[in-house]
Amino acid sequence: MKVVVCLKQTPSTTAVYDVSDGTVSWDDPSGKPHVVNPWDEFAIEEAIRLKENHGAEDAIALTAGDEDANASLKQALAMGCTSATLINDPSFAGSDGQGTARILAAAINHLGANVAIFGKQAIDGDTGMTPVMTARALGWTPLTYVSAIKEISDDSITVERMLERGTQTVTAKMPVVISVVKEINEPRYPSFMGIRKANRATIPTISGDDLNIDGAVGADSANVDWSNVYQPPARVAETEYITGDSAEEIASKLADKLMAEKVI
Repeated sequence: MKVVVCLKQTPSTTAVYDVSDGTVSWDDPSGKPHVVNPWDEFAIEEAIRLKENHGAEDAIALTAGDEDANASLKQALAMGCTSATLINDPSFAGSDGQGTARILAAAINHLGANVAIFGKQAIDGDTGMTPVMTARALGWTPLTYVSAIKEISDDSITVERMLERGTQTVTAKMPVVISVVKEINEPRYPSFMGIRKANRATIPTISGDDLNIDGAVGADSANVDWSNVYQPPARVAETEYITGDSAEEIASKLADKLMAEKVI
């Protein structure tokens, strides 16, 4: 069993955003403008646990981006991933979710993996569709909202999925694409030795020439248009305090108000 964890480098959650003339810019006071997508930290942890506890041959961190994305891959190495690979090709710039899924699927096949793990969604695009589209591109079974991996072998896997009204236990044949929720684990902190080892690591890069991509990628083939980005209008809210001499009086006034406003 070989595991690939697909991560994304996203703007820091502490960054201050500005939208001007359809362009989004940001400034992070901490001086760290990009981080590992927070949801992907749970995916990294689970990939490491599959190696530690379930005999996975490898736990490979994978991302698409420019050389700056190596910082996120090195964080995954410092946490415990055994290797990392960067997909870097200028022709991939501007790919939408479907194009990204095609690129990732080709890279996963290139690396010879049979399990791919994603975080539930990215905090920038926020669609949550890339894991399922990657599974479709691979022809593998998608398992979404996974909160626990119960059993796994060379030919099958049993997971627990978190739903709105409970949990669901599912068994599927390998290979699979898994997207995880935060309830699945508690991501570890990188160790000092892990950080030193990661900083010395040389991360291999693959490009479009190395991959057999099925379908078009890049900005020209994107179905998503980001040409008009704007700030949502500010929300105006009013607050009214209801007072009274007792809780019963306040409750009565509140009920009358809600009925007058046709809330109830």
